[in-house]
Amino acid sequence: MDVITLKLNADKLIKSALEEDIPNEDISTNAVISGYVKGKVELICKQDGIICGLSVFARTFELLDGTFACEFFAKDGDEVKKGQLIAVLTGDIRALLSGERTALNFLQRMSGIATYTRRLAELLKGSRTRLLDTRKTTPNMRIFEKYAVKTGGGGNHRFNLSDGVMLKDNHIGAAGGIKQAVAAAKEYSSFVRKIEVEVENLEMCREALEAGADIIMLDNMSVSDMKAAVEMIGGRALTECSGNVTCENIKNIIETGVDFVSSGALTHSAPILDLSLKNLRPAEG
Repeated sequence: MDVITLKLNADKLIKSALEEDIPNEDISTNAVISGYVKGKVELICKQDGIICGLSVFARTFELLDGTFACEFFAKDGDEVKKGQLIAVLTGDIRALLSGERTALNFLQRMSGIATYTRRLAELLKGSRTRLLDTRKTTPNMRIFEKYAVKTGGGGNHRFNLSDGVMLKDNHIGAAGGIKQAVAAAKEYSSFVRKIEVEVENLEMCREALEAGADIIMLDNMSVSDMKAAVEMIGGRALTECSGNVTCENIKNIIETGVDFVSSGALTHSAPILDLSLKNLRPAEG
């Protein structure tokens, strides 16, 4: 997920989020401000972390106010500290108030994911193993959450079901076995696409290898079995580990020698980074 792709897809999703929060009007703001007043407000960081989603944050206000401007003092991927001034926003006070919660929701969520990803990515430094996300994302937030993973130092697995062939337990069951599933996938898909097979034990790993899988995912296997599986595969296929990957157990996983480790926790369990808009006031000019 890159910045250009993010920008191409962001507007419709940001508009949808704004429409959810402002279905008719912001009655609180309109009750106390009857017309245009130029205002200024500060974006303050309330805890240490990695900032991510600044362009999405700003775009939220731009969609509400053609006069909006923002001066940033950090960029996506930067480490930020509690109390740090991240940006100064200027524009129609009504837009600053109405867009505040939606803009912060995006920024806090994306920054939280980037922060948690950076923590795990740091634990992989010096090893051959690469960190990946999964499709366990918030509905309609995938482009933002996968961008945040990249910003935090991780990599993106499949973006969607059209991106690659991954044969999981139910695909294998539907096909009648690993051999049949891989054969069918090879016949159906383009030769440029790799075929990944999810396995749960060493016997399934052997079957996937003999069937010609390009990538073998070791799902919820013990560390000792993963190590045995990597040795069995011997470089004839790429290896991926998945299932309950955390900061606490990732070092043990690295020792197995797997090529990739994928973690749904990057997107489904990362806490937000606490950020706030403060000191709203009328601005001169």
